Amino acid sequence: MGASDDSIKIEKFKNVENLVVTKKGKTEETIIVGAHYDKTKKGCGVIDNWTGIVIIANLYRTLRQQPTDKTFVFVAFGKEEIGRVGSIAMAKEIPKEKRLNYCSMINFDSFGFQYPQILTNISSPKITETAKTVAEEMNFKLATASLEGIASSDSISFLDRDIPAVTFHGLSDDWQKYLHGSNDKFENVNARSVLIGYLYGFKFLANIDKSDCGVFRK
Repeated sequence: MGASDDSIKIEKFKNVENLVVTKKGKTEETIIVGAHYDKTKKGCGVIDNWTGIVIIANLYRTLRQQPTDKTFVFVAFGKEEIGRVGSIAMAKEIPKEKRLNYCSMINFDSFGFQYPQILTNISSPKITETAKTVAEEMNFKLATASLEGIASSDSISFLDRDIPAVTFHGLSDDWQKYLHGSNDKFENVNARSVLIGYLYGFKFLANIDKSDCGVFRK
């Protein structure tokens, strides 16, 4: 996607690797944009989460040469499927005194069926409200649902460190038929869902970039 060698690094922790690509902004205020690259043993990993990686890779390509107020850190997280190992490791490395400099963490996990939706049990309420406003500007209603005790993703690793975060997905009500199994394959992906996830993500990131860094905190 055009990243220079000096903007790419592999962050190695004792049992996981994260691929990190940084896009410098005018300030050190930081937005993390993430998706996990691993898959379950039974699943093919196309929906969960090749789709998320495709979205953040294209978001980076779009933003790479555009001036931004904030610094964007794009991260492909390892070992999400066995307990969010990569995102927990990264979040733990952020010193407590620097957390206020992290405006938000935006996570993309599993598209291919519907328009973008929010997993509310692992998303900040104030970011959710902004996300709804952006969706209205694009003429669709952003669905929200909690899957407490059923589904989670990398955004919660940052919420646990008091960094505002949100997880977007593009699944349908019958998502459990596809994820973590043999139906998680390319022919079951609606490419339009992935495209709209990217287009929405770009507009949402542009909104966050222009927002005050503390606006999403309680």
